[in-house]
Amino acid sequence: RIIKPIKAVTAKTKKLYMLYDLTPAKEITGGPWYSEYEFDHEFIAELRNFITMCVRRMNGGLGVGKGVTLKQIAHKMVQANVSRVALSLEEVQQLVQTLAFDYQIEQRGVTENGEALFVAAKPVTTMCDFGWWDVLSPDFHFRGIRFEDDVFLSAHEPHHHT
Repeated sequence: RIIKPIKAVTAKTKKLYMLYDLTPAKEITGGPWYSEYEFDHEFIAELRNFITMCVRRMNGGLGVGKGVTLKQIAHKMVQANVSRVALSLEEVQQLVQTLAFDYQIEQRGVTENGEALFVAAKPVTTMCDFGWWDVLSPDFHFRGIRFEDDVFLSAHEPHHHT
């Protein structure tokens, strides 16, 4: 056995061959995020849920605690055996970044070593003291708005472009 056929996630119908003793690169197989050449949404959702719960529990709740490092999260994932494949620190970081982009967790400072600390994100409220019908009012842009967390958005002054 000198060569073996492999499939690429980017070109499923195209036949690729490589030396039998080599392992294909992540760019070809899709890495841990693909199962049988299909993007594994369920696996990623499970990992994201575990990381969210891990960050909350290790910090003691929403937005409290000093934070959890990426290495601590990765260590907890190995301890709990949540992944069917070994994940590198870079791959755990990719999952954490998706959670940060979705406002599930947020970075709060760094350690003495420069490692980022993550906490569960506080929920963002959009409730305020006006109804949709107020937008129909001609003077809507000239009124201030008070949100439920007591933030006040002052009225905009009229201006004209030259």
